[in-house]
Amino acid sequence: MRNTFIVARRELGGYFATPVAVVFIVIFLALQGVLTFNMGNFFDRNQADLAPFFNFVPWVFLLLVPAITMRLWAEERRLGTIELLLTLPITQGQAVLGKFLAAWAFCAIALALTFPFIITVNYLGNPDNGVIATGYLGALLVAGAFLSIGSALSAATKNQVIAFVLAVAVCFLFAVASYPVVTDFLSKTVPTLAEVARRLSVAERFQGFTRGVVSLRDIVYFASFIGFWLYLNTVIVEHRKAD
Repeated sequence: MRNTFIVARRELGGYFATPVAVVFIVIFLALQGVLTFNMGNFFDRNQADLAPFFNFVPWVFLLLVPAITMRLWAEERRLGTIELLLTLPITQGQAVLGKFLAAWAFCAIALALTFPFIITVNYLGNPDNGVIATGYLGALLVAGAFLSIGSALSAATKNQVIAFVLAVAVCFLFAVASYPVVTDFLSKTVPTLAEVARRLSVAERFQGFTRGVVSLRDIVYFASFIGFWLYLNTVIVEHRKAD
């Protein structure tokens, strides 16, 4: 694990060595603020909670997380530094996990910086802070799921724009898989796939956390989901390391 954390520290430092960190965090906080307090009808609801915040956070991550992951491997491949990285005394799995953990830690920092939202709802009322805590845990897991997808797709191309578009498209599919428009269509065409889509939906699994329910089944789902995409990431890096 030592090598993994060395890679993670290097990557996380790289975010803050460029304007990427500031731009991402400012955009994330601004979007969440506007969506939560304006479009989420926060004040019209007369209820002090962060339900609007959690309703929008997966969709904000859907657009912003691929912007983080598109450079993880595509930039290394384009600059030719991937060969240097893979010649270090670390395994491909350690490199993949290290990069993922750095990106995940960065998303955790962005989420932590929304603490004024928590202070605001506690000032305005008496929200259930346990529900807020589980909601944040769910949001972090959603970020991890999208990061794992984006990281794997970034390893498949040298072009950051292509990596971004592919990540947004695939993340979108997993986000809307449980929506009625999707499940109704599948029920009419391939009924078996309707239930599969519902079970694989990231948004569906996130809902329990926003209600204050931490289900072992949902934790296993996110762990398996992230693990699968990180394994695929490792396979792609191994397959394309000579490109």
